Amino acid sequence: MRETDLYGPVKGLFEAQGYEVKGEIGAADVVAVRGDEEPVVVELKLRFSLALFHQAVARLTMCDLVYIAVAHPLGPAAQRTLRDNVALCRRIGLGLITVRARDGHTEVHCDPSDRQPRRSPGRRARLLREFARRRGDPNDGGATRHGLVTGYRQDAVRCAVYLAEYGPSRGAAVARDTGVRVATRIMSDNYYGWFERSRRGVYALSDAGRRGLSDWADALPDATVR
Repeated sequence: MRETDLYGPVKGLFEAQGYEVKGEIGAADVVAVRGDEEPVVVELKLRFSLALFHQAVARLTMCDLVYIAVAHPLGPAAQRTLRDNVALCRRIGLGLITVRARDGHTEVHCDPSDRQPRRSPGRRARLLREFARRRGDPNDGGATRHGLVTGYRQDAVRCAVYLAEYGPSRGAAVARDTGVRVATRIMSDNYYGWFERSRRGVYALSDAGRRGLSDWADALPDATVR
């Protein structure tokens, strides 16, 4: 399929709605006009690209109704690709049309006037909780040499530091002295394999935990126990 193969189906889509359509008007690939209404601009490309979105956003300085039109994506990741780009178009106020290669069938996945997606209060809250839980800034915008340092990882390191210094301890004591309120649950879940139960309610550092401390000692701004 060539880029010019997109023009006929897109032109037909808008002509069926009563628009007069012309190609290559100034910087725009396609312009559709219907009476005194706001004109419509369409940018054509065979596939999604950053350059396509740059062009379409630039056309928003001309008018509010701007679409991008691409060949319908094919392959195992096609639906994910399409879904992600529909979400992007809605977020920045663009419409999205796909053209099927085998028969020129057009599909409008979103219009420029579609409501932008709502923010998720739950995701925002989780983001801020993790921000508040994280001590210092150990990732410096990326991961450490052993991986990403999360607030959960830092809490586990703090518990391990305590056990390394004081030996087998009750979860309540670890929580009180380290300030990690969920210390008992972290040691009980033992997600990293760092802890072992000595007896009911008492936890000790495992061999994996000692190795983990040497790997993750830099995960905390300070590794001291309060």
